[in-house]
Amino acid sequence: MDKEQEQKPINENSSPSVSEDKNDTENQNDIKSTHEKEEEISPEERIKELEDKLTRTFAEMENQRRRFEKEKEDAFEYGGFSFAKEALNLIDNLERSKQVLENDEKLKKTEALNKILEHLDIINKDLISIFSKNSIKPIECLNKKLDPNFHQAMIEIENNQKEPGTIVQEIQKGFTIKDRLLRPSLVGVSKKIENKNQESAENKENKENN
Repeated sequence: MDKEQEQKPINENSSPSVSEDKNDTENQNDIKSTHEKEEEISPEERIKELEDKLTRTFAEMENQRRRFEKEKEDAFEYGGFSFAKEALNLIDNLERSKQVLENDEKLKKTEALNKILEHLDIINKDLISIFSKNSIKPIECLNKKLDPNFHQAMIEIENNQKEPGTIVQEIQKGFTIKDRLLRPSLVGVSKKIENKNQESAENKENKENN
């Protein structure tokens, strides 16, 4: 009996547990699975994958650089857009002053008026010259067909000598800055003269038929 009791604890300590064997087996399977996945991608394929990632990254960087350059150029070229638009008021005021003086009955046909108008013309030419140096140019409109991108029709003027829709009067001068519209020209366009006699005859005939 004593020998059996002494051997029992020795046998219990020396036998490995079932749970430890199971954990070791699972760990070995995980390691084996990881190695198998890595072996599925060859070195050439991995290099190709990295090259694709680098190519996409460089393409995105280049697109960002181009956008930045475009925004910088626009800021440089059109940064004075608002100032230029406000500066056009100087030309408008000169033109209004000129019209007021020319319509003043007391000043008409006087030497004083002629001198004033000469000075106003000089100032106007100087302003146009300054604008031109900064790529601000007046829009040509007289005797041209109405272009809604650059001209805005304000009135229609009867004129059989011009094709309908032809600009025959400039009310306010328009300007562009480089390839952008600074403001459109306000214009009057031609339309056919209505034949009042023919119109009266047509109206009379319509009344009789009714």
